[in-house]
Amino acid sequence: MKRKKKNNFPAKYVLLFMSIFCIIIIACSVTLSFSDSAVNTAVGYVIIPMQKGINRVGNGLRNIRGNLTSRQKLQEENESLQEQLTDARAELNQIQIDQDELDQLRELYDMDQSYADYDKVAADVIGKDSGNWFSTFLIDKGSKNGVKEGMNVIADGALAGVVIEVGPNYATVRSIIDDNSNISCTNLSTNELMIVSGSLQSMNASTTIQFSDLRDPDDQAEEGDQVVTSNISDLYLPDIPVGYITDVSMDPNKISKSGNIATIVDFSHLEKVFVVLQTKSGLTEEEGE
Repeated sequence: MKRKKKNNFPAKYVLLFMSIFCIIIIACSVTLSFSDSAVNTAVGYVIIPMQKGINRVGNGLRNIRGNLTSRQKLQEENESLQEQLTDARAELNQIQIDQDELDQLRELYDMDQSYADYDKVAADVIGKDSGNWFSTFLIDKGSKNGVKEGMNVIADGALAGVVIEVGPNYATVRSIIDDNSNISCTNLSTNELMIVSGSLQSMNASTTIQFSDLRDPDDQAEEGDQVVTSNISDLYLPDIPVGYITDVSMDPNKISKSGNIATIVDFSHLEKVFVVLQTKSGLTEEEGE
C-alpha cells in the first residue's frame, strides 16, 4: 500500500508570494487613486494588520531595551551607593578609632599630671594570662626603658599592680587582683589601716577584691570610702588610689572589720599603663639620705 505524498508547500514560497502581493498592492495604491477601490480594501485587510503587528513588535523591543537600560543603570547606581556606604563606614570606624585613641591619650595625660612628682614611662599591654581578667600581664617596656622589679604600675588613675619580672624590652606585672597580691592600704575617710588582698574568685563573682584587718573603733567606715596605698607598705608607693569600699562588716572577733572593694582599674580591658620609675625601697633610701 502506497503512502500518499504529503503536499508540503515550502514556507519560503509563501513568504515570496506574500511579498510580491504586498508590492503589487503598494504599487497599485500609488498609481491608482481610488478611495474605495479593491486595492484600498486589500490594503486595509492585509497591510494595516501587518503594520500593526510590526509596530507592536517594535514597541515591545523598545520597551525591553528601555527596561534593560534602566535595570543596568539601577544596578550601576546601586553599586555606586554600596561603595559610598562602604567608604562611609570605613571613615566612621576610623573616626571611632581616632576618638578612642584620643580618649586614651587624655587619660594617660591626666594620670601623668596626677603623679607629676614621679618619673614614668607609658607602656602598652601586649599579653596576659588566660581568662577574662588581667591577674598578670606583659607590657612592652623593659630594662632598656629603665623598668625594674618592684616598680608600681598605674592605669585609669589608680594602682594596677607591680613589676615582678623584667626583660630587655618587656616586663611582667602582677596585678592587685591576683590571689598572691597583698597591699597595706588606708581608708581615707577614717585614716585607718587595712590589708587589701587580691581575689580572682571574688572578681569573677562581683568585680571586687577584698579587704581585712580594718580597725574602726569609732565605727565610721562605710560604703563609698576611698582606699589608697599606705605609707607603711614596703612595696607600693604611698597614696595611690586602689578603689572604693562596697560593703563592710564586723569580724567574728569583734575587733576588726572586713569587706569588699570595687577597683578603679578596669581589669577586663587593660590596654595602656604607666610604670612609675621609682621603687618604694629606692624612695625610702632617698628619704633616709
